[in-house]
Amino acid sequence: MSVPEQAPGPQSVRLDVWLWSARLLPTRSAATTACRAGHVRRNGEPVKAAQRITVGDELRLRSPGRERIVVVTRILTKRVGAPLAREAYEDHTPEPAPQLAAAPPRRERGAGRPTKRERRQFDRLRGREDRLAEADEEH
Repeated sequence: MSVPEQAPGPQSVRLDVWLWSARLLPTRSAATTACRAGHVRRNGEPVKAAQRITVGDELRLRSPGRERIVVVTRILTKRVGAPLAREAYEDHTPEPAPQLAAAPPRRERGAGRPTKRERRQFDRLRGREDRLAEADEEH
């Protein structure tokens, strides 16, 4: 008597459950909110939190200043430790821009308020040229 071979787990799972289980978002409600806001796409299409995902789906998660691109390699239904969670997806996220990766400059403690010149230098480093243009228009 032979026993039929069964898959080791479910073939699909809700998107919000998988995002939380794979530790891509901190809570399941945060995953649901991100889906409702349109910050999550599956295979290029906007997706609802309750839709089912399967192995091989490409997910794009947008967060401030960054977009993560992951391909599902394993279905998770419960939250697992970080090392196991990293095995559930392949990360295809491009490297961040060099100015975003660098640590922001720090002033020495007790140096007082930054001067106008120093504030403009900080704004240039942060890519906030719009603020500089507004200042020039006022004068």
